[in-house]
Amino acid sequence: MEGYLDAFIAFIRAERGLSGKTVDAYAADLAVYFADLKRKGITDVVRVHPDDITGHLTTLNSRRLSRRSQARHLAAIRGFHRFLVAEKYVEKDPTEDIDTPRSARKLPIFLTLEEVEQLLAAPDESTPAGMRDKAMLEVLYATGLRVSELVGLGINDIQLGAGYLVAKGKGAKERIVPVGTIAAEKVRTYLAGPRQLLLGERESKALFVTPRGDGFTRQGFWKLLKRYALKAGIRKPLSPHKLRHSFATHLVERGADLRAVQAMLGHADLATTQIYTHVNSARLRAVYDNAHPRGDDVRGRGGALGGRVARKRAAGGT
Repeated sequence: MEGYLDAFIAFIRAERGLSGKTVDAYAADLAVYFADLKRKGITDVVRVHPDDITGHLTTLNSRRLSRRSQARHLAAIRGFHRFLVAEKYVEKDPTEDIDTPRSARKLPIFLTLEEVEQLLAAPDESTPAGMRDKAMLEVLYATGLRVSELVGLGINDIQLGAGYLVAKGKGAKERIVPVGTIAAEKVRTYLAGPRQLLLGERESKALFVTPRGDGFTRQGFWKLLKRYALKAGIRKPLSPHKLRHSFATHLVERGADLRAVQAMLGHADLATTQIYTHVNSARLRAVYDNAHPRGDDVRGRGGALGGRVARKRAAGGT
């Protein structure tokens, strides 16, 4: 089986463009799976039966692995057996009728619109570093980028005139993401002077730079964000990913198409994006009052902040 495993790992690394971390996780999960099969005397992939796989999942459950970990194990096993069928090593896929274990997903923590405003107002725009930080925060909230995508932006990756940027996501996949007008304006101001003041005589291909001429690291930006959260009086735990959650939540709450949000976030599966459909009862009431013929006429009253942020900052929210 190890020979088949080597071929499968080479395939997902080269053909599917999965990250090294994901490839390593798949290899580790399949090693556990093979060990379980060998204990049952199964050493040939042709002899694997659906009952063997469900038995393996039962073993994982008895070890108190989370549903999410069990689902990941099954994804690795399913991918392996589908590969064997596609390459004609075997005729049947024993995972075909096996359901993925359902996992209880936690709702993401996100900022309110008021908290977002407070955070974005925290940098001191009278200094080059403050102008850079303002532009970074605006871009992160306006696009929902992962922090690695944000700090990895090159000077040529953002097209301000056209209103979009090119994000380099997981597995070296690129996607085009719209940039809101406020974020574009702040980046334009940053590029007009503060960036070169930070660089001095140095040159850099990175969009957001440090005085040393380097691009930001993920850890560096995380520390910067924590400092501004403290300054803004935000007490809930905050990370770059929670700004990504905020971007997606605010768009979905305001009626953005879920597939458009999926494309902007770079999610491979729509099910991953569907977690942002959580809407509290107050929001449902507001939507009802605005949309239903017999609802209260609250158009033009309240929600002004939300409308402004959704239209100007969260790209694609109009």
